[in-house]
Amino acid sequence: MEIDTAYLSDPGGREVNQDDGGSVENGETGAWVIADGLGGHKGGEVASTLAVETVLGAFRDTPDLDADVIESHVEDAHETILQEQEENPERSSMRTTIVALFRNGTDARWVHVGDARLYHFRGGGIQFQTKDHSVPQTMVAAGEISLDEIRFHEDRSRLLRAVGQEGEIRPKLGPESAGLRSGDAFLLCTDGFWEYVTETQMEVALAQSSGADEWLGRMERMLHRCAEGKHDNYSAMGLIVES
Repeated sequence: MEIDTAYLSDPGGREVNQDDGGSVENGETGAWVIADGLGGHKGGEVASTLAVETVLGAFRDTPDLDADVIESHVEDAHETILQEQEENPERSSMRTTIVALFRNGTDARWVHVGDARLYHFRGGGIQFQTKDHSVPQTMVAAGEISLDEIRFHEDRSRLLRAVGQEGEIRPKLGPESAGLRSGDAFLLCTDGFWEYVTETQMEVALAQSSGADEWLGRMERMLHRCAEGKHDNYSAMGLIVES
């Protein structure tokens, strides 16, 4: 079973890209990570890079899907960023969101902190999507707004959890095991991406594409048709399971 993977990251309308992403594969195991850094004084891009590198390195050493192990990968990233804050006080406000997908054989599991999202597609439709750790997401849970109204909501950037924050980060794990099937697809992306590309557009672009690179390309063109001015950095990683 092979995984066709594509990745894109762009500063959007900003001067600096504070997003980062990366992946590592070794035979039947693999990890894919996206992070969106927060904080001034070059803190955001440092935080996202530290998070991605730490999680990939930890999985490379321990390619296990056990819940405690996956949580420890994110906790390692958290501790790494806290240490950087302590050593460089000018970066004390840096934080990052993160979303990661891990594979071992035909099993997969994911984890996230913040509002970087993972979407799991099966049969052409979205079977699962992560829930943001944000104020608007709590409003959805309370029935005050619809899920789609999170986009462009005035409090959309108000996060409840971020790697590098004070206190516990409580990473959110996905289902215990999601057996991979040929044709399954995953999208990991930052808020600067899903803000402009709707779930329906994601499904349509997937149906029209022959591979992960084409899928991301179609969605990026959709984003460009909507985004204006100094819009946020955006990053996305597309994966399509091949038999």
